[in-house]
Amino acid sequence: MTTKSKNVESKLIHFLNHAPTAWHAVEYSIKELHSQGFQEFKEEEAWHIKPNGKYYVVRNGSSICAFVMPKKIPAKLHVAAAHTDSPAFKLKPNAEFTKENMVMLGLEIYGGPLIASWLNRDLGIAGRIIYADKKGHQHEKLVNITDCPLVIPQLAIHLDRNVNESGPVLNKQEQLAAIVTLSDKKVLKEKKTANTPLLTRLLKKHFPIHELLSTELFVYPLEMARHVGEDHTMIAGYRIDNLISMHAALHGLFEASKASNDMIKMVVFWDNEEIGSHTAQGAGSPFVPHIIERIALSMGMSREEYFRLISRSLCASIDVVHALHPNYADKHEPRHPVLLNHGIVIKNSAQFRYASDARSSAAIIALCIEHKIPYQRYVARGDMSCGSTVGPIHANLTGMPTVDIGCTQLSMHSARELAGTEDIHSMTRLVKAFLS
Repeated sequence: MTTKSKNVESKLIHFLNHAPTAWHAVEYSIKELHSQGFQEFKEEEAWHIKPNGKYYVVRNGSSICAFVMPKKIPAKLHVAAAHTDSPAFKLKPNAEFTKENMVMLGLEIYGGPLIASWLNRDLGIAGRIIYADKKGHQHEKLVNITDCPLVIPQLAIHLDRNVNESGPVLNKQEQLAAIVTLSDKKVLKEKKTANTPLLTRLLKKHFPIHELLSTELFVYPLEMARHVGEDHTMIAGYRIDNLISMHAALHGLFEASKASNDMIKMVVFWDNEEIGSHTAQGAGSPFVPHIIERIALSMGMSREEYFRLISRSLCASIDVVHALHPNYADKHEPRHPVLLNHGIVIKNSAQFRYASDARSSAAIIALCIEHKIPYQRYVARGDMSCGSTVGPIHANLTGMPTVDIGCTQLSMHSARELAGTEDIHSMTRLVKAFLS
């Protein structure tokens, strides 16, 4: 393994370990963009875009778009897109309650996590909070609480004798609360904390909170991402779906950041893909169309030229793909087995659950052939439905030709996912070629 390869993989592992939520992933991306000389534009301010300029825009703190302007009036646009969120468990607004001597936090399911994989794990709390200080000033902060692990305990096998045959069957309201601590009302009273919510007490250790106004907090597994397998052929960790795609797109952009003559180079990472993308910061929002239109206006382009720009453009929607599972080979289309470390995957669906068509697929395949990047083709079994991603949503909203691609993965949507290390490099190389 070369030094460069090790560096790319170590950066992904660092990213996985420092981005437990979409907000943290965007914060991490901002730091990377600043290190590469990108300038921030705010949506509420006027934009003054210059040829050769490198810019980024953030919405809601959880979605981000970065782009490199060409040397002259743009004739086309290449977009590498991914999403910042992952299936998870979110704290309810009034989360804290007590059962006997156990202080619990009520959780709400976000997206479609593999629920059983979250049981019996040490969990941290991360997200964002808004609070007022003693002077009444409001502050918005990202939080990552690791010093008070909580756990969703599983029922003992003696009380659930069929669990190994039928699997755990969990009521999402009653059986997915997490234990935070054990309470002793007498001790709490002596500490004068009996009337202070536990979550507020935890947050006050880190912030000068006078009044906690609002929170958006998730739990996440504290086990660190790491290499696994002989010769470090795989990486295991939480949120590989879809931080692996963000990482490849961002570093592909950096490696291809030299301005072209007439092509805008763009990456966009949307929030809320796991719940349908229909939010103000999701792929179903006008976030990206507005950015493209503002670029066109700033460059003195007409509405006619804007539409022509869209028609000549291409979006590569990057999201993970189900790798062939060795223990469940019959769940996969037998003539389309996609394997870990066998290259990037082009995803197809007759129902257009993925946006790929012959033209958009051909553009990616041609790049793979030119740059000797291994690739595979994926389609789901005819008797099983497949997932979807941001590609069809973006294509429908903008009319931009789009292709859905990704890296293979096992244990998708679990608290600990698995990906191949060679695929990380293949996808980064492809994004570089796509944006060059």
